[in-house]
Parts: sequence; structure tokens; C-alpha cells
Amino acid sequence: MVANPRDKFVDLAGLSPEEARFFYTGGPSQVAERTWFMQFGCGCTAFETDEGLVLVDTGPRPQAPVIASEIRKHTLAPLHTTIYTHGHIDHAYALRPFLVDGQARPQVIGHRTMPARFARYQSTSRHNAAVNIRQFDGEVPDKAVFEVAGAAITYQTPDLIPNTLYEDRLTLEVGGLTFELHHARGETDDHTWVFCPQRSVLCSGDLIIWAVPNAGNPQKVQRYPWDWAQALREMAALRPSTLCPGHGGPVIDNPDLVQRILLETADYLDSIVQQSLTAIENGSPPHVDIVRSVRPPTTESPWLQPLYDEAEFICRNVIRYYTGWYTGRPSELKPAPRSAVATEVAQLIGGAAYLADRAAAIAKGGDIRLACHLADYALEAAPRDAHVQDVVARIYEQRAASETSLMAVNLFRSAAAYARAGRPFA
Repeated sequence: MVANPRDKFVDLAGLSPEEARFFYTGGPSQVAERTWFMQFGCGCTAFETDEGLVLVDTGPRPQAPVIASEIRKHTLAPLHTTIYTHGHIDHAYALRPFLVDGQARPQVIGHRTMPARFARYQSTSRHNAAVNIRQFDGEVPDKAVFEVAGAAITYQTPDLIPNTLYEDRLTLEVGGLTFELHHARGETDDHTWVFCPQRSVLCSGDLIIWAVPNAGNPQKVQRYPWDWAQALREMAALRPSTLCPGHGGPVIDNPDLVQRILLETADYLDSIVQQSLTAIENGSPPHVDIVRSVRPPTTESPWLQPLYDEAEFICRNVIRYYTGWYTGRPSELKPAPRSAVATEVAQLIGGAAYLADRAAAIAKGGDIRLACHLADYALEAAPRDAHVQDVVARIYEQRAASETSLMAVNLFRSAAAYARAGRPFA
């Protein structure tokens, strides 16, 4: 392993270390003739045509006005068509800033399942606020809204909902350009990727994010890494020259690098899926044993580093899809209350404080995973014990500091915050 594989790679690729990362913010970059890409909260691509602007994604509501203002420095063409790659709040909720004064309502395109996604978000808005506060802030979700840059992010109706829905594929002709839309289940079931052959520009949406694919998010609904890999191979077959990702910087006029990113990511996902299925087929063992048996491919490529999601979580999504919710541990089929189990375990060994101290000793010895199991029992047995709260919080702070993916880091940070609040769940 090299000391800094990202820097080694980007020197060869002509990309800066900032561009080759999930959290990149920059642009607008001209990625092809009359085509611009900007990344601020999510990737947004604008194609100027002879009939108006074709826009792929919008960015989140707090950032969309900035993205629109920057793109309007290059083109004042009215918005003709917008394509939402999927119905997440950072991609499909903030179209209004891109409209020019007095223009007609543009065509807005999404997959046919997108309206159901919007409806689900509206019916579970407080739940989504809670899980996003945990995921992105690492805090206890005591408020009803999730905020980005001080602005509330709510799961209400997008600025403009799609007025054109499609099933599998759709080809558009706008102002002398062709836009090929392809449905692919991946991070969501309503995902679309877009290819413009005349300009050889691929808009992947979140199927590429300059990190391990977000195919395993622990708090979110089912993801589809097998379909995701197939979509990446279909993209690669088109030999695009330029890649405009859902997150991270663009790859401009470099078809060999685009191929490498697409195919290596597909191989990565296929490996995790196949290993998971092989383990499942070995007598359908308990879920945790399946997860322990899967080893992700070793790679130095910056687009496959566990910065946001990680392989262990992807494996669990494969298990969830193919096996259901029963973990394989008989006691967990119809379990007793966790607090009752925790109280019994603590009493067996001398009380919750002793159990917490034992967890701390195990953590100090290096087995942080085992330590967290005991810490949970200690807190559930004595949630109002200040000593237990402090010990458990410090264990989860240590756990967070040892992780690499944003989801693991912040979920463990939120567990520490829960512990300090005397709340034995996260």
C-alpha cells in the first residue's frame, strides 16, 4: 500500500485530490461544448441546446440558488427539460432557481416510481429528519427538522414534480441533441442515468460518487448492488468520454479513466454480492456470520474508498433482500425486551457499572466491537447511572474515531450522544 493512494492516483489522472473525493465542491466546469457541471451538495449538469437548457439534477434547496447563479453566468437559455436522476432531496427538490423570468413550465422527467418516493417521504418526514441528523450530524435527533448550512431540509413536495414519467428507457431529442435515459435500480428504485452521445457526456447520478457506492446505508431502505453493477457495465459499453457524477468532481475528455471507474466499481459490487450469496447458500447461517465471511476487494482507487458507505453495510443489504429480517439467532425471532435481558446480564456479573468498566477494559485492549456489545447492555440496564453513561459514551467516541465511513462515524457519534443523554438506543 502506498502512503497516500489518492494523491498518487490523481497525479496520473490530471485531477486534484479535492476533485477525486465525495465531498468535493466546485465548478462550474465546462465538460463539453456548451455543457457545464457544478458540484455543490450534488452534481448538476447543464446542457445548452438550440431549444433551451437541459438540466440533470438540481442540488439541495440551500445550494441550488448558488448553482443556478453560477450556471447562468455561462448561459441564459430558458429551461427546456429537467431530468431527476432520483428522488432524493439533494437531486430533485430545488428546480425553481433555474427558471428564467416568464418562461413556460419546463418538461420535468423522472422514473415512474418517483411519485411514490415523494409520497413516502411526506408520510415519514419526522423519521427522515431523525435518521439524517444521526447520519450527518452524529447527534440525538431532538428536533423535527434536519438542517444543512442552517437551512431546514424538509420532505415536502419538490418545487416541480415530474410531468413526464417513463418505465425502462426514454430517448429525447432537444435542440439537436439526443438524451438517452436509462432506469437502473441502485441507491434507489427510481434511479436514472443519462447519456448524451453527441457530446459523449455521461450523467451517472449517484451510481458514481467518488467513494464506495452508497449501496448499504444502515438507516435507509433497500438498495440494489447487483442491478447497480449491471448499470455500470451498460454505461461503460457506451464508451463515454466525460463523466459527471452524483458527487465528486467530473472526469473530462478521458474515456479510459471513465471506463476504469465504471468497471472497477461494477467489479467491486459484484464481488460483494457474489460472496454474500455464496455465504447465504452455505446453510443460510446467521446474518452476522455471513457478514464476517465477506471480504471486499482491496483497492487503492480513490473512487472505491469507504468514505461514506462501506462494504460491510452493502453485504447487509444483500442479506436483507435475499433472506428477510430474521437474523438466524433463535432468541431474536420473538425476543424479550432488551432492557430485561440487559438487567439480567448485568446482575450476573455484579451490576451495570461493573459491566461498563469491563467494556472499557476490553476496548482498551483493542476489541472495540466486543466492547460495544457489553456497553449496550450496561446502558440498557442502568440508563440513568451517570458513571455508566460516561463510560459508554467514551467507548462510542473511541469507536467513532476508529471508523472511516461517514455513516459509521456519525452513527457511533450519535450513540455517544445518546449515552450521555441516558437514552440506550441510537
